[in-house]
Amino acid sequence: MVLTRRIIPCLDLKDGRVVKGTNFLGLRDAGDPVELAGRYNAQGADEVVFLDITASKENRGIIVELIKRAADELFLPLTVGGGLRSLDDIQQILRAGADKVSINTSAIHDPTLITRGSEAFGTQCIVVAMDVRRNFIPNEKSIPVFLEDGRECWYEIVIYGGSKPTGIDAIAWAKEAEERGAGEILLTSMETDGTKNGFDIAITSAISDAAGIPVIASGGVGTLAHFYEGFTKGKADACLAASVFHYGEFTVRDVKEYLIEKDIPVRL
Repeated sequence: MVLTRRIIPCLDLKDGRVVKGTNFLGLRDAGDPVELAGRYNAQGADEVVFLDITASKENRGIIVELIKRAADELFLPLTVGGGLRSLDDIQQILRAGADKVSINTSAIHDPTLITRGSEAFGTQCIVVAMDVRRNFIPNEKSIPVFLEDGRECWYEIVIYGGSKPTGIDAIAWAKEAEERGAGEILLTSMETDGTKNGFDIAITSAISDAAGIPVIASGGVGTLAHFYEGFTKGKADACLAASVFHYGEFTVRDVKEYLIEKDIPVRL
C-alpha cells in the first residue's frame, strides 16, 4: 500500500491570533485562527497544527476555548502544542477536541512525559516537536550531518521558542523520542524557518533515515517545488507550511495538484 503524503498548514498563535515571523523573530499578524483553519479545511488540508508559540516562554497554559471553537468547526485532524507540561494539560487539550498534542520544551525537561503520554492516550496522540539549529563546534555526543555545500555540522535542539540551546543532538533525541513512544516528529529548522528558501533538507533527511516514525518537515517553504523536495530529498511523510498559505500565495489544493503531476501520492 502506498502511503499518501500529507500537507499541513501550521498556525502559530500569540494572544489568540495567528502570527508569522522569520527565524522565529519579527512576528506579524496573519489573522483569526478559526477562520484560517476553516479555509484550509475547505481547501483539502490533511491536518491543521495550532502552536501557541509563547506559552512555554511565558509559563502559561494553552487557550482551551480557542481549541474548542476550532474543533467544533473543523472536519480534519487537529494537532495542538505549546505550554503542555503534564498529563492533565494533554488530557485537557484532547478533551477540548484536539486529535493530537505536540510537546517540545516540556519533553526535553521531562522525557518521561512522552512515555506517560503515549501510555495514557496512545502513541498516535503524541507528536514530539523539535526545533533545531546548526552547530559547527562538535562535541563527543554530536552526530555529524553534511550540508549540500559539503560542510560538516551537527544539529542542536533549542527550546523556549528557539531562544535556549540545550546541547542535545537532534538525531539522538529523535531516536529517544521514538523509543519513548512518540507517534510522530515535527521537525523545524531555525536555519530555514520563514526564509522561503526551502526546507533544511540535510537534517530532514537524516532524521527521516534515523527514525522509524513519520517525520513532518517544517520551516522554509516558498515555492511549490519546496514541497516536492521535502518529500523526495528530505524523505518526509508530511510537509508543513504557514506563511505561503496564510498570505494566499497558493492554496493547499494548488500544492496537491502540483504534487500529483510529480507522482507524489496525496489525497485530493
